[in-house]
Amino acid sequence: MKWKPSRLSHLTIQEQIVDWIKSRIECGDWTVGTKIPTQRQLAAQFNVNRSTVQLAIEELKADGMLESKMGSGVFVANNSWNVLLDRSQPNWQQHIESSIYKPNYRTIQLINEYEQYDHVIRLGTGELSPELLPTKQIEQSLKVISLDAKSIGYSSPQGSLKLREILCNYLKKRDIQTSPENILIVSGALQALQLIAMGLLEEGSVVFHEQPSYLNSVHPFQSAGMHMIPVSRNPNLSDNMRTLKRKRQSLYYCVPTLHNPTGYNWSLEEKKNLYNVCNELQIPIIEDDVYHELLFEPTSPAIKSFDASGQVLYIGSVSKTLSPGLRIGWIVAPSPVIERLADIKMQTDYGSSAFSQEIVAHWISTGLYERHLVTLREQLKRRAIFVENILDQQFKEIATWRKSEGGFYIWLRFNEPIVNKRLFLDLLNQNVLINPGYIYDSGDLHHIRLSYAYASLEELNIALTYLLEHAR
Repeated sequence: MKWKPSRLSHLTIQEQIVDWIKSRIECGDWTVGTKIPTQRQLAAQFNVNRSTVQLAIEELKADGMLESKMGSGVFVANNSWNVLLDRSQPNWQQHIESSIYKPNYRTIQLINEYEQYDHVIRLGTGELSPELLPTKQIEQSLKVISLDAKSIGYSSPQGSLKLREILCNYLKKRDIQTSPENILIVSGALQALQLIAMGLLEEGSVVFHEQPSYLNSVHPFQSAGMHMIPVSRNPNLSDNMRTLKRKRQSLYYCVPTLHNPTGYNWSLEEKKNLYNVCNELQIPIIEDDVYHELLFEPTSPAIKSFDASGQVLYIGSVSKTLSPGLRIGWIVAPSPVIERLADIKMQTDYGSSAFSQEIVAHWISTGLYERHLVTLREQLKRRAIFVENILDQQFKEIATWRKSEGGFYIWLRFNEPIVNKRLFLDLLNQNVLINPGYIYDSGDLHHIRLSYAYASLEELNIALTYLLEHAR
């Protein structure tokens, strides 16, 4: 029985004819070069007007599936199979471009790519060198950690109760008083920011931050439709935030201890001033405190330590101190916030690694963690002094910097605006990878985030020599 279009179909007669001809080509009945029936023959077969067949054929010719040959008729085009293949696959590029999550800057994509290559000297990376990680001690601790069936299954929505209880005691050293129900275990600080963006803010909310900011190099809030607004912590901060906030939801993100990328440490007065302003305006504070354990000298208490109203969401992690591969961090916040974020976390990954939580609980509870921190700070301080000596000897005429107080970074400022994409690529061609200031503040062509935490001393010397050559 010959096919005929259906008058009852939701498709038009023309659309049905187009689909039928495509199906003849796709199943191989009409191969490349096949001459198709004339318009008159098809119109008679389909019992439709010839003009309808003509429109269908013109559409297929426009799509590249059919072609006319003068005086010979209409044939299946040579490109018909490619056209069909393209049509049969999803348009992934369209999906990608219209997706919610924003792509990273091209420079950051290159940083993420080239950080994987052993021959590249990583002069800006926010990660500990493998030689600074306590690999052997972690391996040894695995032999003494006692596991039961429950401890290696899915953890509770808020994470291991044992680890949360241990953290309550450990956080007292930071002058933070909390309880297990006010702690959520997360897979690193970045996940904490993503959960906050998804669970506590509506689209169009405002995220205040300092400039430059680590937040500009990742997009947890931008991709959720939030507005990133830099503000200066000056006497007009309260009025400025009130004006910028208007009636929108908002919060203030800060790294008051060893700020990323500048390494700056807030004074106690600066912390209290920000807390009082945000308390007055009812703006929650995210205190990202992942670097505080790497300070070379003691510092002032965390903002969370004098939070009497549940204003501060406090983030900690072992990624910068023990192992980034463990993927363990935590949020300290009011119970309703923790319950909300825990619910979202369970929807996204069903809990952080049970094994990693057991390792972190063991290290903190036995004192292994704090003993490791003492050694780590000493090693980082030696590295910082090594780099600062090179800077003193070779960079004084072209750049300025502040002596490192801990952590990973020196915020190196060149006198001239030379830190552009050309400098980045020129150094990359010599296998030196930098973190330029413009990934933290798009208009910054003066700074690089210089890390002494990852590359070896020999590599640091080599990389700084290349940097000096290109900076002059």
